[in-house]
Amino acid sequence: MSDSPSDRPDLARPLPEWFDDAKFGVMITWGLYSVPAWAPLDDRLVKLLAEHGDGADKNRSYAADVDADGFDPIVTTSYSEWYLNSVSVEGSPTWRHHRETYGDRTYADFRADFAEAVDAWSPEPWAELCAAAGARYVVPLAKHHDGFLMWPSRTPNPHRAGWALERDVLAELRASVEARGIRFGIYYSGGIDWTFAHLPILRADDVARAVPESAEYAGYADAHWRELVERYEPAVLWNDIGYPSAAEPEKLFADYYAAVPDGVVNERFYAGTPDFVTPEYAQRDAPTGAKWETVRGVGLSFGYNRQEDASWTTSGPDLVELLADVVSKGGNLLLGIGPDAAGRISPEQDAALRELGAWLAINGDAVYRTRSWHVAEDRTADGLRVRYTVRDGDLYATFLDRPSSGMSALPRLALAADATCEWLGGDGTRCDREGLSTLSVPPVRPGVPEPVVLRISPAPDLR
Repeated sequence: MSDSPSDRPDLARPLPEWFDDAKFGVMITWGLYSVPAWAPLDDRLVKLLAEHGDGADKNRSYAADVDADGFDPIVTTSYSEWYLNSVSVEGSPTWRHHRETYGDRTYADFRADFAEAVDAWSPEPWAELCAAAGARYVVPLAKHHDGFLMWPSRTPNPHRAGWALERDVLAELRASVEARGIRFGIYYSGGIDWTFAHLPILRADDVARAVPESAEYAGYADAHWRELVERYEPAVLWNDIGYPSAAEPEKLFADYYAAVPDGVVNERFYAGTPDFVTPEYAQRDAPTGAKWETVRGVGLSFGYNRQEDASWTTSGPDLVELLADVVSKGGNLLLGIGPDAAGRISPEQDAALRELGAWLAINGDAVYRTRSWHVAEDRTADGLRVRYTVRDGDLYATFLDRPSSGMSALPRLALAADATCEWLGGDGTRCDREGLSTLSVPPVRPGVPEPVVLRISPAPDLR
């Protein structure tokens, strides 16, 4: 895997505005792993990712993080899409579950089950849900680490015959989401393909060193990315784990930018990839000056994990708070949902996304097309948490907490003489510049989602 040596050509360019405007996307993790759809409810790996941002620190040993059975967090990961790796570790929770549930069946045997389930799948429910949630872009998986291809590629897997869908579900999903004005991206695991590499990965700090560096794999991955660009013209190239340096990703980027001038590329090809970085299950404390996108599942997994219930699912109100915080600090949120083998979204995930969408339908002006302000977060005079964004010269204050008295104040804001303020989704009542010293927060209203947002025109200065 390359670490962006100094002889790489300069691919820097302004970030396409649409991506900074979009703020919210949905990643869809669906594949053979959606058949067993099982992983331990072990959050150790998620906590490591949250602590280290973009993944495991290569210079840190994780030996102290093994569980009572001696397993590293990568073996007992809550990511159900890692099923093939976990089931390959004798004695692991997934290995035991598989033997008890499926006996001698292999992971490859799930292909027939998945192909049968896909026959009844329609992209329309996914596209409708993404639109209802307020997503501005969608990133489905074309290939995860198991190497199974989610489209009928002209470059088949040389090590496993028939390791691809015959139906072009990516093309169908693209048509459905674009019909709703949603941009279409592509995820592809360029760094790990277990059909080219030995299994299993036993330690979290071995992941980055598991990238196949053979000329065969470099040509294979490059051919796939180029085919995906040609077939689908994706708005986002979302690579994962790394990329074989022999594949010359810079040439891919140059050709991609020529074909899709407003396309964007994440940094997971190699450190320093041009457009945006992707901390996983992690957030930023403040705007960084560089574009970032936090990526995480609604639960502890990106793929469907049949063990997760509502207690492991991020609620709609918590998703709103997460999005408001991320956007205030200049980030995007890419939220992962995991359909089952037949393409059904769990009721818990469906409800959470729709609650987020209901809030955005009223308060979207505080999210879409916004930029970070002088400060991202603040507290009212009575200690309530507030997140700020700015758009078209107006300041938006999202109140993450609600005052018990119904009254609050924003003492740090120095308003212009002609400033006005208005609660989004309210009854049209406006408050003048004096009103911020004794701010009357609207009462909880049936059918109107929280938290409330105050628009201040024009944006004030800080005291």
